Amino acid sequence: MKKVLVLCTGNSCRSQIAEGYLRHFAGNKALIYSAGIETHGVNPKAIATMQADGLDISAHTSNNIDEYRNIDFDFVITVCDNAKENCPYFPSQAVKFHYNFPDPAKATGTEAEINAQFAEVREMIKHYAQNFVNENLH
Repeated sequence: MKKVLVLCTGNSCRSQIAEGYLRHFAGNKALIYSAGIETHGVNPKAIATMQADGLDISAHTSNNIDEYRNIDFDFVITVCDNAKENCPYFPSQAVKFHYNFPDPAKATGTEAEINAQFAEVREMIKHYAQNFVNENLH
C-alpha cells in the first residue's frame, strides 16, 4: 500500500484539509499522513469547513515531521512554500509534489468573509487531492 505524507508549516489547516480529502478519495489505496515542521493544533475553522462538505476531521492530530522519520513514504506533498523551503532533509525515495495553497488561517474580514476564504481554499485542495489520487494511486 502506498504511503503519502502531506507537509505544511504548522499542520493545522491546509495539510489537515488535504489529509482529509486524500483519505476520502484514496480509500484503501493508500495510507495518508500529515505533519508540520511545527505543530499548531488542528484549526477549528478547518474542521468546520470540512464538516460543511461532509467530512469529519475533528479526530485529526497536529503532528511534527520528526514523528514520521522511520516511515518510507512513496509521496510527499508540500502544501505551502514555507514547508517546501524549510523542511529538514527527509531521507526518503519519495516522489515530491508541491502546491502553494493560500493560507486561510491568515484570512481577514468579517466572519462570513473568513469562512468564504476557508471554503475557497478547501475547494482548491479538494480538486488537487482528487487529481492526485486519480493520477498517482491506481
